[in-house]
Amino acid sequence: MEETAEIGIFGGTGIYDSGLLKEPKEIAIDTPYGKPSDTITIGEFNGRKIAFLPRHGKKHTIPPHMINYRANIWAFKELGVKRIIAPSAVGSLKEEFAPRDFALPTQFLDFTKSRKGSFSEDGRVIHISVADPFCPELQKAILDVTDKQELKIHKEATYVCIEGPRFSTKAESKFYKSTGAEIIGMTLVPECQLAREAQICYASISTVTDYDVWAEKPVTAKEVIETLSKNVELTKKLLTELIDKIPVSKSCSCEKALEEAEF
Repeated sequence: MEETAEIGIFGGTGIYDSGLLKEPKEIAIDTPYGKPSDTITIGEFNGRKIAFLPRHGKKHTIPPHMINYRANIWAFKELGVKRIIAPSAVGSLKEEFAPRDFALPTQFLDFTKSRKGSFSEDGRVIHISVADPFCPELQKAILDVTDKQELKIHKEATYVCIEGPRFSTKAESKFYKSTGAEIIGMTLVPECQLAREAQICYASISTVTDYDVWAEKPVTAKEVIETLSKNVELTKKLLTELIDKIPVSKSCSCEKALEEAEF
């Protein structure tokens, strides 16, 4: 692979379209698992090589349950990406997690149904540990930046990942709330666990867009997009400073994830 990058960012609200990357170029990558969601934009920011991939495609045409998560992670791995930052939109399962707040997922509950969540196939068995699914070093960098920028971020959150693309029924929403989880979304799983299998550091930054329907405030996709658009500049500012804060050398164990996971 001729092009390389150190940091990968998923999501459509990145800085790749804001003129901050030096000499950006788009590249297409094929993987053993098919094509990623779109072409990948690679460029330089303050001396760091960055790769951006919109997980829903640049025109937001891929629903959550049809994202080729394995191809997306594999493509970043092929580029030499060592760290992944993954902004996402979530609903709130608790009153204090208000729309436009940020949340840092630290655990997840997986209620997806049809997704291919492993690189483990015939002839290779991987029992990956996701007891702590996210990179602690990346999470510390995120909290350092949000504290400095005085952004409201909930520092520990359990993320319920549902299949989508539909929103929950009231009964489902009340059930998810009863688990003690704080936020709900459609993209974290299997993205984070595939990153762990690929031995890439991964952390998610969630933007709360709405109260899930347990709150008797049914939300529409239009309202979610409106809230997200209001947070775009905050997210961009967070990402730009975060890139500088991410240590070049690692003190975490993410890149050793397979040492005791394979048979």
